[in-house]
This record gives sequence, C-alpha cells and structure tokens, in this order.
Amino acid sequence: MTTEQEQELLNIERQYVAFLDDPTENGQYMQRIFDMVESGGQRLIVNINDLRRKNPERATNLLVNATQEIPCAERALKELLTANHPSFSEMYEKFSVGFEGSFGQRHLNPRTLKSNYIGNLVCCEGIVTKSSLIYPKIVKSVHYCPETKRTTEKRYTDITAFDALPTGAFYPKEDENQNPLETEYGLCKYKDHQKLSMQELPETAPTGQLPRSVEVILDSDLTDRCSPGDRIRAVGVYRCLPNKQSGYTSGLFRTVLIANNVQLMSKQSTVEVSTEDLQSIRGFVRMKDQTISILTRSLAPSICGHDEVKKAILCLLIGGTEKKLPNGTRLRGDINVLLVGDPSVAKSQILRYVLNIAPRAVATTGRGSTGVGLTAAVTTDHESGERQLEAGAMVLGDRGVVCIDEFDKMSDIDRTAVHEVMEQGRTTITKAGIQATLNARCSVLAAANPISGRYDDEKSPMENLGMQDSLLSRFDLIFVLMDEHDSERDGQIASHVINLHCYRAPGEPAGCTLSLSQPFHAYTTENIETDQSEETEEYSIYEKNTSWLPHGEGEKILTTDFLRKFISYAKKVNPVLTAQACEYISEKYADLRAFEETQSDKERTMPMTARMLETLIRLSTAFAKIRFAKRVTVADAEKAYSMLSYAIFKKVSVFRRQSLELISKPTDRTDTGKRKRRSTQPSQDDSVESPMKKKKKK
Repeated sequence: MTTEQEQELLNIERQYVAFLDDPTENGQYMQRIFDMVESGGQRLIVNINDLRRKNPERATNLLVNATQEIPCAERALKELLTANHPSFSEMYEKFSVGFEGSFGQRHLNPRTLKSNYIGNLVCCEGIVTKSSLIYPKIVKSVHYCPETKRTTEKRYTDITAFDALPTGAFYPKEDENQNPLETEYGLCKYKDHQKLSMQELPETAPTGQLPRSVEVILDSDLTDRCSPGDRIRAVGVYRCLPNKQSGYTSGLFRTVLIANNVQLMSKQSTVEVSTEDLQSIRGFVRMKDQTISILTRSLAPSICGHDEVKKAILCLLIGGTEKKLPNGTRLRGDINVLLVGDPSVAKSQILRYVLNIAPRAVATTGRGSTGVGLTAAVTTDHESGERQLEAGAMVLGDRGVVCIDEFDKMSDIDRTAVHEVMEQGRTTITKAGIQATLNARCSVLAAANPISGRYDDEKSPMENLGMQDSLLSRFDLIFVLMDEHDSERDGQIASHVINLHCYRAPGEPAGCTLSLSQPFHAYTTENIETDQSEETEEYSIYEKNTSWLPHGEGEKILTTDFLRKFISYAKKVNPVLTAQACEYISEKYADLRAFEETQSDKERTMPMTARMLETLIRLSTAFAKIRFAKRVTVADAEKAYSMLSYAIFKKVSVFRRQSLELISKPTDRTDTGKRKRRSTQPSQDDSVESPMKKKKKK
C-alpha cells in the first residue's frame, strides 16, 4: 500500500471519528457507545441517514465502496473506545459497525441482487429457509515451544475479511528451527460463525418462477439471531467468493451477503395502511349490519353461493386472539378450516382466492408435499457437509395462512406430522443430532375430496373423509360441500358463469375480439374513463363495474386492495370476552356435548371435543374484530354458534328416516319438506338451526 493510499484511509478514519464524536448531534452516538459498553456488546449500529445528513460524501462512498469504508469506521470506533473506555477496549480485539436506514435503490431482495451490486452495501429482505449450526472460527492461535520456552502467535483471516488478505491454511507445528510447537488452546481466540439461506418472500415471488435465494454469512454477535421461517432484513456487503478447484476456475463465482446487521421483520402483515385508508375503514365499519354481508360478498365474488363458507374464510383471515398464560401455555388464535365435498364445487378456487387476498400465504398440495416438507427437514450442505435445518411450508407461513389442496392425497404418516403444528403452533425436530423447535403459528385452509370421489349419504362424515378424529378435531370448521341437484340453484350458477364469460371491458363493442397487444387495463373491472378527481369515498373502496355479478350493479363488492387493508388492520384488534358472552358460549357447548351423546356420527361432520369450546371463542373474537369492538358480546357469540352449527349439521346429507324421526317432528311440514331433499345452502341472513334445537322442540 502506497503512502497516498494510507493517507487517504487515515483521512477517512478521521471523518468517521468526527461523525461519531460530534457534539452538534447531541452526542447520540457517544451515548450509544456508552450503552454498548454497559451491555458488553461489540457492535455499534449507525443510521446511514444521519451519516448522509452530516457527511454526504462518506454516505455515498459507503454504499458504493463498502469494503474500504467499513474497516475505517471500525478503526474509528476502536479509537474512541480506547480513548474513553480503555479497560473495555482491551477486552476485545475488534469492534464492528452495523448500518440501518434508507438504502434507496440498494434496498433489494434475492431476485434483484445483480452483479452491478457486488462490493456495495445493500439491504436485502427475505425469509430464512436454511440455517447451519454455529461453529467457532479461529481468529488467533497461540503456540508454545518447550525447547526455547517461547510463545508465538498466528492470526487468521479468510476471504470474507475486508481489512486483510486471506491467510494460508498452514497451521504451525514447528518453529523455524524445527522445534515442535504445542498449541495453547486456552489462549486461542475464536469467533462464532453461521450461514443462512435467505429466500425471497413468497408473496413477492413471480408466479410460475422458482424463488431465488442468497447465502448470508453471520459472524460474532449476529449469529443465532434468527431461525428458519423468520423474515429478516439483512444489511451487508454483497461479495463474490472464488471457488478455485484443481488450479483453475471457470469464472463463475458464488456470491454471498456478508452481513453487518440483521433485523427481524414484523411477523404481522406488512400491508401499508395510510390515514385515508383508516378513515375509509372506519366509515365502512359504521355500516354495522351490512359490514359482514358486504365483506362476505366481496370474498371470491366470481364464485356463486357458499356464503357461509366465505364468512368462515373471513374469520380465518382475521383470526382470533392468541393467549399466553403465565405458566407458559399458549392458546392459539389461528382458525383452521377444512373444505370437503364433491368435485366441481369451487374448493380449489376458494383456496386460490385466499392466496391472493391474504397478506401472507403459502400454497402447497397433498400429492406434492410430505410431512417434513410441511414442517421442517434436516439437510446436508454439499460443499461443507454440514447439517442444516430447512424450513417447510408451515414454518414459512408463520403468522399467515397455509393452503393445502388435495389434502386427502397425503398419506396418514405425512398428515400426522401436522398435528403439533395445527394445535401448538410449532414443530419440534429431533433427528441427525439436531434438536430444535420452530414456530409455525399459521391458519390451515385445506381442501379434500371424499374417499369414493363423491360424498356417500349412507356413510358418516368420518368414513367419507377417511381421516382420524385426532386430526379432524384440530379443524375448527369442516364444511361438506355437495353438488346438489336443484333446478333453481343450477340456474343461478349457470347465469353467473355465463356472465363471467360474457363480460366486456368498458367501452369495448359487442362481438369484438380482445387483442393480446392491448394494455392490461383493458381487462380490469375498473372504469378507466371515470374522472379520478371526482371520486368519492364510496367509489374508492367499491368496485365500479359489477355487471358481471349475478345480481348486476345493485350489489356492492369491495376492491381487493381495500379488502386486504381491512383484514390487515382488523387483525390488530384485541377484544376481550364479556361475562354474558362467556355464559352463552358455555351453555351452547354443553348443548353440543349433550347432543353428541344421543345421536349417531352421521348427523355431524366433526367430533365434539373440548376443542369445540375454543372454536366458539375464536369465532366470537373474529366477529368482534370485524366490528373493531373492544368487547365480545353475546351477538358475536350467537354468530359464532350459528356458523359452527351450520358446519356441523347443515350441510350433512340426508339422514335415514329413522334418524330424522329422532331429531324433529314428522308432522312439521317445513321440516318434512327439508328432509325430502338435500339441504340447500341458506342465504346470508338466514338463521341456522341445528338438529339439536329441533330435538329440544320435540
């Protein structure tokens, strides 16, 4: 290194010292240094916005030439510690500087990391899919020679270091006079080392393309900050590492992100809600009775009917309230729903819509998933041979929704793997010498077909599903969707499907073929000719063109963007149960248990266990969240019981005549008419009456 280069680096170091020890900034970084010393830390976090405001040149060079700037900043920190805290400075040989703040165009994800960012300081967001074990990396070795009574030291640096060239792999065993050396392991210095695999977020990955990932290298205090399934924001230097083999290289180097700061992103939704959105949401909630009906109608509007199922999906997306008891017990607030029934009843379409509307969702199928693919697996790194923990679909969907299609195609062994996840919200791995517990606090929306292909009226729902009660009891709601032969209903579905196929974009003449060269807005449901300046609040949250709906423009449906923001905001509400609601839920739970003792399995879709009591609580809380209420009232509990009764009794096929006579009066004309055919789906405002209530009327 020439004298000019040394002088330049010294000048850069002086500028960082002036920035950290600047009295005009109220001494905030000197206070941070003092806090770091008090906590025994080795890393100072610097906001790049403060550096940009104080020294724009250093901030620009830091982003472009990080390998030169970061060592200067670390030496400046070491100098300040030596001057102000000499005893603490002697305890550690190196102190690190991490960065946070606004990175502009260098705020990337694993897909947008390109070769032009190599050597730059970047901020990358993603989800951790793999994490290696934490290994000690040697920094300094101390050797003692018994012959000469002398001690020698050797320092080691690898290709991830910024301030020194990599040292050779030679480990000293003899001195220059061929005298043997003994290693003093107690005097050697090590630092923790860990590797992560960070994959782009599932909701940002382009459809039909494989998600991309980048390897993240963590050292010292950054290790063990995250686990597979965590969403992180890693700030570091994007660098390429040579992979030399047999004395030559192909020119293709592997790239890694050498992190200097790691932040855990919020587990909740990342949907941004502005002040105008909050005003629109609050105005929409004031509609009270119409709120739930409009929300239900806006969920998957291209699917005709299934109003109760859509209402259950709405509760699933919003969820209940998670409770953590003082003794460490966790009561889940996630709602699990299973859709089972005949083919062509829009089960998969409902799952696809949830994937698009949910702020955080992961999709998988029963045929293409295994037990470890849903939870977690232990893999081996091909380069280093290390054991790594790789997250599955449910771990990746933590604090979100996991959609499992063709749930019946999974084997019993694979389905058993999700038992712990669905109830405890975590998965425990004990294999290959690794014992770990990963969070998987997600709602499960599964779709399955009956064993025989179509739902058999002469069998109980458990026999039709072919699943164990231990698994079915973990679903809060199980809906049996059947292809009912009803002329009026078939006409509504036919009219709805035809309207979807006959829909034309605004201003398009009848009979005109859509050209592939037309812009995207030609296929949208919004009227692009409307003057945006004259928009009212009503038109900002409702779809403008609803002519393709079965009821025409008279029915209002919410826009997808507003619906997503409403769900994201409603999840943050935390209502509490009232005494009246608790009493009502207790009574209804006792009634359900009493009904189970007197009737057969053919009259219900799910086993009535103590989990059903928690289901009523979760559903009641979800309905209270929709109202943005602070308390769960009896009205919310009644809606929850109505939905649960519908899921248990309403959609089960026709019972045998002997069973019907035990449930309701044979002289009742209304009930007799219902027994002669399959129960059709009730409308949005219909009250659901369970067979248990009919039994009480007898």
